[in-house]
Amino acid sequence: MRKLLGEAALQAMTLLTFDLKTIPPLLRAWGERGIDHGGVILVDNKSFAQNDINGISKAILELWELQGSLDWKNRCFFLTPRR
Repeated sequence: MRKLLGEAALQAMTLLTFDLKTIPPLLRAWGERGIDHGGVILVDNKSFAQNDINGISKAILELWELQGSLDWKNRCFFLTPRR
């Protein structure tokens, strides 16, 4: 997961993940060491089923409408269903 997050940072890409076990501690460790990432969107199974592509896509679009003008470098978002 470190390689994937590192590669995303090199390409200025944001990672979307359901991995709530390893990513948050990794982000904390990277932050303490001053290692940048390209941004992370965390999703859990209580908010979305992993196969709910439509719901996840709509929530990402809403997030983009609200936060898209910001620099997402080193930002972490928690994806929630559309309102």
